[in-house]
Amino acid sequence: MLLAPDWPILNLLGLRPTGDLDGLTGYTTKRGKPVWFLKAPPKEPPTDVQRHQRNRFRLAAFAWTQLDDQARARWTSAQDLAHLNITGYNLFIYWQLTRDAAAIRTIERQTGLDLIE
Repeated sequence: MLLAPDWPILNLLGLRPTGDLDGLTGYTTKRGKPVWFLKAPPKEPPTDVQRHQRNRFRLAAFAWTQLDDQARARWTSAQDLAHLNITGYNLFIYWQLTRDAAAIRTIERQTGLDLIE
């Protein structure tokens, strides 16, 4: 693990670099320090269950792109009005993956917005 120097200019700009970049993987600690380490390639090919789960996420993300602007705005507004600590996109992905109608109906009642038909 390589603890990177604190880059105040990135913090000033509100940037927290994370993810994979040219053979490195990075994240930000709970204390706000960036950490970078060499990216480890997978030792085994993905299992059928992993491929299935990745396809579910891929299809859920694709479904978001197929929503019209008003529908996306409703999901984003619902997240804001319900004071959820996630984005409207994440709320939609949750719905797509779980189909938890009770949770979404509760958010609809709290916000007065129609999210699902």
